[in-house]
Amino acid sequence: MNRNNKISTREFLQLSETTPIIDVRSPSEFSYGHIPGAINISLFNDKEREAVGISYKNEGRTKAILTGLQLSGPSMDQKLGQALKIAKNNKLLVHCWRGGMRSEAMSWLFSLGDIETLVLEGGYKSYRNYILGKLSEKRKYIVLGGLTGSGKTGILKYIKSLGNQVIDMEEIACHKGSAFGSLGQPEQPSSEHFANILYHELEKTDKSSVVWLEDESRNIGTVFMPDLFFNNLREAPVIAIIMDVKTRLPRLLREYSEYSKEELIESVKRVSKRLGGDNAQKAIRDIESSNFSGAIEITLGYYDKTYMYGLKTRREEQIRYIETDTDDLESNAEKILDAASGISF
Repeated sequence: MNRNNKISTREFLQLSETTPIIDVRSPSEFSYGHIPGAINISLFNDKEREAVGISYKNEGRTKAILTGLQLSGPSMDQKLGQALKIAKNNKLLVHCWRGGMRSEAMSWLFSLGDIETLVLEGGYKSYRNYILGKLSEKRKYIVLGGLTGSGKTGILKYIKSLGNQVIDMEEIACHKGSAFGSLGQPEQPSSEHFANILYHELEKTDKSSVVWLEDESRNIGTVFMPDLFFNNLREAPVIAIIMDVKTRLPRLLREYSEYSKEELIESVKRVSKRLGGDNAQKAIRDIESSNFSGAIEITLGYYDKTYMYGLKTRREEQIRYIETDTDDLESNAEKILDAASGISF
């Protein structure tokens, strides 16, 4: 293969707007994390990749190549057929883990079908380094905070409908943030793939304008934010909406009473130590007796205390508190936008 067809991550991502990406790593590598929009045509499946790795370790590079050819040879026609269907204007972008033999082999195969391929220099590893560097950069972030059940996600959606830039990290993470956050959600991505999606969503925004995000802890369910990105959010101005329990209860009842009692009880059990044994048992009994309001108030007692403590770990001057006695999303959004108008970067 002509090594001159290798290009930088920046150029690779620019070209991906019009040219399909083929990720030739194994299915498990792809599943764990990949460039959003990429299509997996693996040179080796997971068992084949393991066999080639063992051959390389025990018998060296040449034997590993021979093993790889033996294993992948029978399916080469299928791989080329897939590539021919996916290519646009007879062009494809190709990458493996480090931009080595797998991407070179598949680039050669695709060339047999007269497909022009451009290979990512340094592979997926180079892409990861690139995006983590970009996610660490300072941006104009405003963080919307507030007590659990204040309708922050809905407020952000309304703010977005008015033309503001909003990134919904809970949607990307497939989790609503609390012990009950996995209810009704698809399987969470890996932390690695979360960062990949987050970068691509941020790339769609205007870097000179504000981006709104919801206040989150370092982890959203099982997903952890990149450290430097999270640190930047911790330094961003926060607008925190403060709403009493009675105002929040109807929304939370609507959101969570649709789930089975078994699901709700399991969620309570996940935070039983933090609620305290007696509180956890009381919340479980309330759910069993359909007293959902009682269970919600118990769990809110823990989450409210935890959130307010977390706010106090930020600098006082970066927080603006918005007290409200209504659950109306539009009204609260207007109050928040009015507060944001006084923020300078």
